[in-house]
This record gives sequence, structure tokens and C-alpha cells, in this order.
Amino acid sequence: MSEKNDNLSPQRQAEREEVLAKAAKAKQASRVVLTTQQKNDLLLAAAEALIANTDAILEANAKDVAAGREAGFDEALIDRLALDAGRIEGIAGGLRQIVGLPDPVGEVVRGHTRPNGIDLKQVRTPLGVMGMVYEARPNVTVDAFGLAIKSGNVPLLRGSRSARQTNEKLVELLQDVAAERGLSRDIVQLLPCDSHDSVQDLVTARGLVDVVIPRGGARLIEAVVLNATVPAIETGTGKCHFYIDASADLDEAIQLLLNGKTRRCSVCNATETVLLDAALSEDAKKRVFAELAAAGVRVHGVKAELDSLAEGVVEATEEDWTDEYLSFDIAAAIVDGVRGAVEHITTYSSGHTEG
Repeated sequence: MSEKNDNLSPQRQAEREEVLAKAAKAKQASRVVLTTQQKNDLLLAAAEALIANTDAILEANAKDVAAGREAGFDEALIDRLALDAGRIEGIAGGLRQIVGLPDPVGEVVRGHTRPNGIDLKQVRTPLGVMGMVYEARPNVTVDAFGLAIKSGNVPLLRGSRSARQTNEKLVELLQDVAAERGLSRDIVQLLPCDSHDSVQDLVTARGLVDVVIPRGGARLIEAVVLNATVPAIETGTGKCHFYIDASADLDEAIQLLLNGKTRRCSVCNATETVLLDAALSEDAKKRVFAELAAAGVRVHGVKAELDSLAEGVVEATEEDWTDEYLSFDIAAAIVDGVRGAVEHITTYSSGHTEG
């Protein structure tokens, strides 16, 4: 698969060869079967290494964040990219949670004995090499490592160029932890991210990569799913709705709405559209919008419908109903009860999360 293609530039050929060489190393590493104890020890040691090397990780991350600001990234993207000590602790905590999960390898899903005495069983086994394509979220580097290792797979990571320094430092630490335990450093590898072509190389590496998982926005997911010749697991983008019925406890509803929108607006399960029951009183509707405004959230909607209820409404376009904001913006509409909410959600939802 690494044979030379004369139509490629030398730089592009080198990039392709690097992807395929790393995929081949990952394939070899995937043949080593780890015990549950080995997996858990590795993940716990990785969690400890993240905490112990917090300063080095933050130093690398600061370079990515500075480059992102210089490139004009919006604050939502900067927030997804940025790490701090608390977030690193959370990432390490995620590894510890994975340790607490049962080992899926070898689990008998179902089975029965045939009349001739033969036992037939469906048993969970590792897939092999798991390619992960993702955007500017350094936490995914560690999440993918943890889930792949626990399920007996080897992660081959293709992160965003905007998180290059952070991802390189994280993978270096994970490889060091593996090597300290006598395991191959190829148990986790990071692919080049200088061009989108490396994604194409990854998702078409049949025979080397067993499955590819895109994690990011709609365009990334669509590009991977449509171009992959290896099996792909399609994940969902977030266009999450929150409906407030006339019978709802308004205090609780507003608390949940603000939590879903403002706690961390750059994640894919943040609330992006609020739907208000037309039967809500005018005062209740005004209060919802006043609370959003007080939290710094800008409302997009049909101005003729909302101008009497909220200040500074931005006239909505079709994209406001279909796309993620990942910022302190929210789409809003008045609907005819639950039936109207379901109709709106059915039309525009990405199928991720509704409330």
C-alpha cells in the first residue's frame, strides 16, 4: 500500500508514506493482547502522567492557543482548544472512569447449544486499528486512547493542526507510559496534520485500518463517511433543542436552559435552540429571554414574533435552525405546544440531544 505514486509531489508522497507506515506499525501493535490488569495499569499510569506533567502540557497548549488567536479563531474554538489544570484533571479523571468499566473483550453477548451439541456463541473481540479523526479538542486524544486500549484496540490519531503542539505532547507522554511498561510505543500514534490529504490516506488504508471514527462538525463527519473505504462509525453533530411547556416549573426550566447553553457553549451537547409553548404567558416568555440576555446570550429568531418579548433579536436565517453556534447565541421560536415542538425538532434536529 505504500508504493510510490508518481502523480504526487515529494512532500505529499512523504506524508502519505508516513501515514501508511504508522498504520502498519499500529496493525502490528494491535496483535498484542493485553490482559485486563495490563490495560487498567496502563490507563491509571497515563492518568498519573498527565497530572505530573501538567505544566509541560499547558506550555504546549499555550503555543496552540496563541497561534489560534493570531489566526483569528473565534472564542468558541479557542475554548475547545484551551486547557487548564482543571481540564487536565478532568481528562485524567476520564481515564480513571474507563478503568472502572468492565472489560468488554471476551464478553459473551449471546449463545445457544445446537441439537447436535455444538455451542454457538457471539463473543466481543477487538476490531484492531481504530482511526480517529477529530478537530481542535485535545481531550479527544486521551479519550480515544483510553477507550481504544480498554476495548483491546490500537488508536491511530489524526487531530487538528490547530492543536498540534498539545497533541504531540500528550501522545509523547502516553507513549512514554507504554514504553515504561514494556509495551510498544506504537500502541498509540499521531498522524501528520499538515494537509487534509492525510485524512484521505487514513480512511482509505484498507488492510491496515479496521475502523475509522470522525468526531467533529457536520462537514468533517460527512467527508469521512463519504470518502472512507474502511468501515466508518458515523457520530452525530449537535443541534440540541430545549422545549419549555406551559405546564413547566419555570424556575427549574430556566435553570436547565441556562446550564445547557452557558455552562460550556462550545461542546456538541450545548443547547442551541429554545422552543417556547405559545400557551406560556407573555410575562413568562419575557422572563426567559431576559434571563438569557442577562447571561450574555444573543437570541436569533423571527423578529416579528419575538421583538415584543426580547431585546436585540437577530433575524434568523435557515442556518440558524440547522447549524451549531458553539457560542453564546441561541435560536428561539414560539411553537404550538408539544406537537409544534416535536414538528420543529423533527425538521431540524441532528438527533443528538433534546430537552
